[in-house]
Amino acid sequence: MADVAIKRALLSVSDKSGLVELGKALAAKDVELVSTGGTARALREAGLEVKDVSDLTGFPEMMDGRVKTLHPMVHGGLLAVRDNPDHAAAMEKHEIGAIDLVVVNLYPFEATVAKGAERDEVIENIDIGGPSMVRSAAKNHQFVTIVTDPADYDTLIGELDATGATSLDFRRKCAAKAFAATAAYDSMISRWFAFADQEQTFPDFLAVNGKAPVELRYGENPHQKAALYTPVGPHARGIAQAEQLQGKELSYNNYNDADAALELCAEFKGGDPAVVIVKHANPCGVAQGATLLDAWNEALACDSVSAFGGIVAVNTELDGETAAAICEIFTEVVIAPSVTDEAREAFAKKKNLRLLVTGDLPDPRRGGLSVKPITGGLLVQTRDNGAISEAELKVVTERAPTEQELKDCLFAWTVARHVKSNAIVYAKDGATAGIGAGQMNRRDSSRIAALKAAEAAEKYGWDQSRAVGSAVASDAFFPFADGLLAAAEAGATAIIQPGGSIRDDEVIAAANERGLAMVFTGMRHFRH
Repeated sequence: MADVAIKRALLSVSDKSGLVELGKALAAKDVELVSTGGTARALREAGLEVKDVSDLTGFPEMMDGRVKTLHPMVHGGLLAVRDNPDHAAAMEKHEIGAIDLVVVNLYPFEATVAKGAERDEVIENIDIGGPSMVRSAAKNHQFVTIVTDPADYDTLIGELDATGATSLDFRRKCAAKAFAATAAYDSMISRWFAFADQEQTFPDFLAVNGKAPVELRYGENPHQKAALYTPVGPHARGIAQAEQLQGKELSYNNYNDADAALELCAEFKGGDPAVVIVKHANPCGVAQGATLLDAWNEALACDSVSAFGGIVAVNTELDGETAAAICEIFTEVVIAPSVTDEAREAFAKKKNLRLLVTGDLPDPRRGGLSVKPITGGLLVQTRDNGAISEAELKVVTERAPTEQELKDCLFAWTVARHVKSNAIVYAKDGATAGIGAGQMNRRDSSRIAALKAAEAAEKYGWDQSRAVGSAVASDAFFPFADGLLAAAEAGATAIIQPGGSIRDDEVIAAANERGLAMVFTGMRHFRH
């Protein structure tokens, strides 16, 4: 059967947007309306004739509305295969009327959890009858139309206007959407039980779901397809929720790099003006300053070559002067909590530049899980939200760091946790001097970072590299003294690292021999 005429519709929705308009359109086509509770009341208040579900079942709603649609008179009308003689005979024998259209959306479980409701209220917002009707109708989509999204009301009405019936193609699409909706709904509930109610870290079954995909031009490479999904259920706001004020649509790589920039920028939330420049998900320049423009100039100076075509994130409102400075080089994306009118005016001259406003910065210490697919499985871990304070640092060398060295150590450490391993970061006076990322050994990362610092000095005509007198952060321990010696050769005077190597004594001795100050954090920050 291709087309199915709609003679009876069952409507039961928590989201009542578009409900009255839909009800009127159905009534105009002589469709019998059957409904429950608040949905029936809303339709009647609009002057529509509505039959209660209890009129079909012969049973009233009971147990505070927990039991109203779970009845053979409802599910028989949904599940019956209309051209099956046995089913038709059962319908006739038990006086079960066919239900041709089901319009259902489910109790607002997500919103209830998001507002911080008590456990009893959360439990009461677990819909039982709704998903049952959705699944019954979706299974029998050969004969029944199921609509779970108000966005599909217009398409439904359009089908009825055109032919007086719904097409099989429309019903199949709606059925697929319906099963996805109930799967996502159950996923939210299972995650709430596992994480919030039972406080499990790794539940027996992990449901990972997304919704509202935005198809991107392509993935990391043009031959790959890509889309952006947003999580189902409560989640942190970030790049996916940012408002794009101008520029081309974001690509897969833009989203990935912008997320890296925002996550690092969030480390400076509420602090002095900070600028983060990211290229290929690695920071290539980070600085804090008295003004945002000062921070921009210092961040750019770290590695102006890599900054070309990069992503810029700032931790405070973006002003016009800083925006104009950013526009002096080719920049793919700029991210800020807010922007002034002057900044928007400056960026408007760069029509392809994407300008994103986040409204706020995410909490860098928030919890949650990160998921990485591998062949045949998923790798799941808790987010790297670990942090250390100045009081937790352990001085392991004969010389303790000065106050300024300590500040630079902590700044470098903050940046290093966002650099791909093996990570080495030189920092001085609240700005990165050189960054070495993603090398197979720590010595090479040290040398690359020092080389970038030397190139910056040559470009800007400084008397010496900013690595001289800097602090160096290493995301993991130095397994040998060679990485530390490379930093010392570049002029670093202070080191911050996790410690924990079997050769710690050798590394400490090398630091003492060169008069370096070194502190251990006791915490590693690999980022692969």
